[in-house]
Amino acid sequence: MKIRPARPDEIGVLTALCMRSKQSNGYDDAFMAACREELTVTQADLAVGEYWVAEAVAEADAVCGCACLLAEPNARSGEIHAFFIDPEQKRQGIGRLLWQKLLERAQDRQLVELYLDADPNAVPFYQDLGFVVVGSKPSGSIPGREIPHMRITL
Repeated sequence: MKIRPARPDEIGVLTALCMRSKQSNGYDDAFMAACREELTVTQADLAVGEYWVAEAVAEADAVCGCACLLAEPNARSGEIHAFFIDPEQKRQGIGRLLWQKLLERAQDRQLVELYLDADPNAVPFYQDLGFVVVGSKPSGSIPGREIPHMRITL
């Protein structure tokens, strides 16, 4: 497995990955349609965030996961804006590899804390990484839905 920066020509691949990963949590088509805009990766997203992909070495261009770190210059905290693993590749250590890259980048940028808004199904994974639930935030896609807001001190 290789972790590398996402390429601009991969926005469609990344969007499809995000959608597959999210839907693997049991969401129906109506829910997924409501999330499509929020889960779509754009050229602008790649320009402002550090998108990293996990690529299977044995299969050229087989993107198995992606994660994004957002942080303003000179900021002390950053956001994990995206973190998705291909459903067929879950529980194989890909998330841990992407997490190590995000940690490395956060340390390089001298961030002292990271935060994210988690899918409720992903909370145990993030807790295993050291994140704690500190509240909730409104969903960016589903009116009236609240999702866990989590933080980790580095």
